[in-house]
Amino acid sequence: MQLIVIGEAIKKLDKITDGSLLSDYPEVDWRKAKGMRDILTHHYADIDPNAVFYTCRNKIPALSETIRQIISDVS
Repeated sequence: MQLIVIGEAIKKLDKITDGSLLSDYPEVDWRKAKGMRDILTHHYADIDPNAVFYTCRNKIPALSETIRQIISDVS
């Protein structure tokens, strides 16, 4: 569920900034992050648990660091 919340927040942030903010942080594949939210929400029968585990273990730490950087930059 937390991955769905993260994906939804990314989508909203991208929408309210007209796509201009996230493009300044290319170290995260924002399209895939938003896409994962869609898969988890709408295509849950197709979820690969290994892909979810990989994302949590290998992608979330970098995403977290990038979010911290964005917060710092806009503050």
